[in-house]
Amino acid sequence: MARLYYLELPTRDRAASKGFYAQAFGWTFTDFGPDYAATLSGDTDVGLDAAPDRVAAPLPVIEVEDLEAAQAAVEGAGGTITVPIFAFPGGRRFHFRDIDGHELAASQAG
Repeated sequence: MARLYYLELPTRDRAASKGFYAQAFGWTFTDFGPDYAATLSGDTDVGLDAAPDRVAAPLPVIEVEDLEAAQAAVEGAGGTITVPIFAFPGGRRFHFRDIDGHELAASQAG
């Protein structure tokens, strides 16, 4: 299993972004602290990150079964790890750049 299941969007104003997506698409968000909110549809969810250290561009997140194996595979394929494995509420993930310079993340629930 390896599927795109999450998209994290940087935002300067979480409340305004939540309002935009609610009005435009009817999405509802759950707040996770003062700087983060996410849809919880169980499909491909969207996170809004307003933290000072937020990502600079949209961040696609790939769900994997074995995070360490995924990291080894990314490195073996020529990818570069940009953020080492870290824990967050709901799991662990790492960020990487593919061979074209796109930043993505791989995540394991848990």
